[in-house]
Amino acid sequence: YSMRQAIEEKFILDVLENYTPYQLAYQLAHEGKKDAVVDASTASAGIMGWVQLHSYNIAQHVRIVVEHFRKHVAPLLGGQAKAMVVTSSRLEAVRWHLAMRKYIASRGYALNTLVAFSGEVEDTESFDKPVSETSRDLNPGLKGRSIRNAFSSENGHRGEYAILLVANKFQTGFDEPLLCGMYVHKRLDGIQAVQTLSRLNRAYPGKDTTFVVDFVNKGEDILKAFQPYYETAELADVSNPDSIYDLRAKLDAQELYATEDVDAVVKAVLAGGKQARVDAVLRPVADALLQRFARARVIWQQHQPDDGDSAPAQAAKAEMDALWLFKKDMGTYVRSYSFLSQIFDYGNTDIEKRAIFFKLLHRLLTFGRDIEEVDLSELALTHHTLKELATEKLYLIGGEKLTPSEAGGGMVRDKHRESLDAIIQRVNEIFVGHISDNDKLVYVNDVIMGKLMDCELLIEQAANNTKEQFANSPDLDRLILDAIMEAMASFTSMSNQTLESARIRVELKDILLGPAGLYERLRDRTKGGPRISS
Repeated sequence: YSMRQAIEEKFILDVLENYTPYQLAYQLAHEGKKDAVVDASTASAGIMGWVQLHSYNIAQHVRIVVEHFRKHVAPLLGGQAKAMVVTSSRLEAVRWHLAMRKYIASRGYALNTLVAFSGEVEDTESFDKPVSETSRDLNPGLKGRSIRNAFSSENGHRGEYAILLVANKFQTGFDEPLLCGMYVHKRLDGIQAVQTLSRLNRAYPGKDTTFVVDFVNKGEDILKAFQPYYETAELADVSNPDSIYDLRAKLDAQELYATEDVDAVVKAVLAGGKQARVDAVLRPVADALLQRFARARVIWQQHQPDDGDSAPAQAAKAEMDALWLFKKDMGTYVRSYSFLSQIFDYGNTDIEKRAIFFKLLHRLLTFGRDIEEVDLSELALTHHTLKELATEKLYLIGGEKLTPSEAGGGMVRDKHRESLDAIIQRVNEIFVGHISDNDKLVYVNDVIMGKLMDCELLIEQAANNTKEQFANSPDLDRLILDAIMEAMASFTSMSNQTLESARIRVELKDILLGPAGLYERLRDRTKGGPRISS
């Protein structure tokens, strides 16, 4: 039963009818050590993560989501429609949820939101201790209910909650027929894109429209993900059941465990013993591997950075990479067996034993490739713009086939090191042509401007002086500093960066007097006509 047939027969909706992408552009400045040499991939990921969690960036996304929901989604189904926000991490989900609640409260809107994620999130900027989805600080109205039950519609009514924010949860297997809107802030590929957006496709009386607002993905990529499933999905080739044997042979050949270890762990599991008993058998194997990795890491670090190409350093690096790849291949084995065993009867207990053994050992191996810390404390967001692109219908044509993937084909790639300043410059160059001075961070407009606009002294000076004279007023410089200090409690990072950098203070003043229009707005507040002093 193909997706196309299901849509045509109104069994499900076409969720790509109203697809609206957004384009984010920004510019960064860095006041720290210019010649710091770091791992390029680690630094790039850290920079992108820093921008995504920046309070201003989140606030702008939240504003778009809430206003779009109120205008386009909320009126559907007699005012009972719901929406889901898909974020890329648990911390991001928590920050978005807090910002959304703050925005909604500031506007006095009658909207309630929920946030859902597994485990606990440590957000030291917002809370004194880790929080879970059931914490009163996040979801105070649960009253003992699960997130699923609290968000679920009852008898066709939206109930208490209109918007659900999620992180790696409820993207599959979640059936809420009143769901009409989805806001995506996460990279979606292949079947994950189909499963996630298909949360919207549930048919319901009167439901004939859905909306997708995507801040991250491109329409052509989403369309590419859906097309293989539009017609009846076919495999271009059959899944190879022998791949699991090949991967077992690869793992066994490394001699990082013994068959006796596998048998002992499986025996403890099948005996129904407590976790402590299983760990008692498994822990010696894990400890040996962890110690092996730790020894290699010490040798590798001792030869950094001056002697990183020496034979001992290269041997230590090869050892760490091999252990990291071993852990990755174990995870691949477990996932592949879980899928293939539903299709093929292996009739081989050794295959299943290893699936049990690898799954348990994988969680105990806490090592990874060396991940260095990149200091981004001096990073500043100087420009920001989030532009809506044209809403479009993505037309599915089908006809593509699914290609089965091979298991255990991973490899470890060498790191590329580069100066942090060059990495930031490269990030900025991505957005050349997409950003202007009018996109300067609205920390200026929303925070500093508000404080200066209430100053009677500046109102008087703007009324009685030319713009040039006003710009040279020592009172203006002093009062800008006072406003920055007053904003310290709510915007600690940005205020600190501004206070410590003369260049940023000059740029901030230029924005106030330029695109922000401080002088003109102060003059507008005077009741009488402006008087120009000589």
